[in-house]
Amino acid sequence: MENSSARPPSASSSSTLPSSQEIQAWMVSYLADLLDMEPEEVETDVPFDSYGLDSSSAVGMTGELEEWLGAEVDPTFIYDYPTVKALAQHLGETQLKAS
Repeated sequence: MENSSARPPSASSSSTLPSSQEIQAWMVSYLADLLDMEPEEVETDVPFDSYGLDSSSAVGMTGELEEWLGAEVDPTFIYDYPTVKALAQHLGETQLKAS
């Protein structure tokens, strides 16, 4: 990411994980920054690979997402839940392991 100052703030350190909507907003902001786009241009129901994310980019995004959440995020989730909307919904609905 070129402009790390555009990253959303860290998730709360409380035991409550962010909601699906908060996770989705984080991913939209991350992708917009990564792809040098406006957040409004990121469509949440478009597959990640349509944005040109290769496996390295996907692993990088899940790693930063894991750090932000303070919980494990399996990099394969990008393939199991191939859109921002699907991944955010899955992460918001599951109990993630604290890392």
